[in-house]
Amino acid sequence: MNLIYIGSGFVGACSAGVAASSGHKVLVYDIDESKINSLSSGDHDRIEACLFEKGLGDLLTRNKDRIEFTTQYSKLDKFLDTADAVFMCLPTPEVGETGESNLSYYFDAAEKLAISLTRRNGGTQTKYVVVVNKSTVPIDMVNRTADILTKAGVNNFGVVSNPEFLVEGKATEGSLRPDRVVVGASSERDFLVMRQIYQRFYDSPAVQYVEVNPQEAAAGKLLANFYLFNRLAICFDVIGRTCEAFPELKFEHIRKILTGDKRIGDWGFYDSLYAGGSCFIKDARSLSHQLQTVGYGAEIINETYLANKRQLELFLARAEKEAGFDWVGKTVCLLGLAFKRDTNDIRNSPSLLIADFLLEKQVKQIKAHDLAAMENFKKYGSKSEKISFWDDPKEAVAGADVIVIASDWAQFRGLADWVLSDYNGRPLIMDGRRMWQHCYFDLQKAGFNIIPVGGSFLKGDK
Repeated sequence: MNLIYIGSGFVGACSAGVAASSGHKVLVYDIDESKINSLSSGDHDRIEACLFEKGLGDLLTRNKDRIEFTTQYSKLDKFLDTADAVFMCLPTPEVGETGESNLSYYFDAAEKLAISLTRRNGGTQTKYVVVVNKSTVPIDMVNRTADILTKAGVNNFGVVSNPEFLVEGKATEGSLRPDRVVVGASSERDFLVMRQIYQRFYDSPAVQYVEVNPQEAAAGKLLANFYLFNRLAICFDVIGRTCEAFPELKFEHIRKILTGDKRIGDWGFYDSLYAGGSCFIKDARSLSHQLQTVGYGAEIINETYLANKRQLELFLARAEKEAGFDWVGKTVCLLGLAFKRDTNDIRNSPSLLIADFLLEKQVKQIKAHDLAAMENFKKYGSKSEKISFWDDPKEAVAGADVIVIASDWAQFRGLADWVLSDYNGRPLIMDGRRMWQHCYFDLQKAGFNIIPVGGSFLKGDK
């Protein structure tokens, strides 16, 4: 098959790489010249520095003969003559905190594509083509996409919804070995095209291949992300809060009791200061907006969103309330800038909000460290001169009055041993990921005050 991907972010790049590895000929178009140059460089390290996805560098370099990256729209125009499908992989961010999706990137791309589609095959449009919504879009988006194409004079086409269910940091692995592939189409012809594209998964006994209508596919993506987001919010706002309220409770022990029930399962049972990222918040807010637009209530969805916001606010407030800590003029070590480990993505990262909070509290300095996201934070985060970036986490900790652990990089776990054995200071420890819970007793005995998410305040013994 001949496939086009418009957009080369996490979804577009990983999906296109897998398509090429399946034997398809692939063209990836994006307006971001820097990203395209990196992804097409053939340099493993450069590719994964651009999109921090384990395995993506190997995937793209291994299949470079079947995949091309370009910023030249003329190449896309030419490729359309033989294209079987065009995958729309555009960002659909939330507009402020309205819940409405900003579809401008999608609509601009769709309208430009529509004009090109009318010119394919010398204007005869003899080649049937499927336009595939890979982006997370409103439930009725398939109809809106079809209207754009029809009004422009496009014919001999279909529109399909094919949402992704990838986990950032594991997107390459998830694309190669998905637990399910969901295809929403309105005709058997479109289903046949998609089966050819996904033949390796359609024939696989290990992959659940689900065929539904386009609206069900789009709704399934939004509902799946809300359900997961809700589980996290319940863990934070009920289970974790209960463990904070009663000193005799250890979060890890309560988790073991609950997850031992097969009806409950174990996903989402980890406490954190915030659930960030590009999907959960945005998709939950979008679902709420769509329900309210058609006259239905969305109280549980809205409360899930508020519970997540409340989690971070309450965690930060504990420094003053429980430890009597005054932020003014203090030096803060902020460990973790990505919204979670194994990614360089800072979208909805708690550290963005934490940095703003600290600057409002008039801290003296924020010493920030992350294994992959520092460059993105420099570009898109706060530009305050009070924020400095440190490659060595030990140097970031040095001289700090408080350590805030905001991401769950595995490497942060071992840092607790160094703080215990070799560090002379006694900063307040605010563990927003329970990364050092294995050392809480020893840290407390050594004189450290500790505010652990999902646990009561621990006052140092010395």
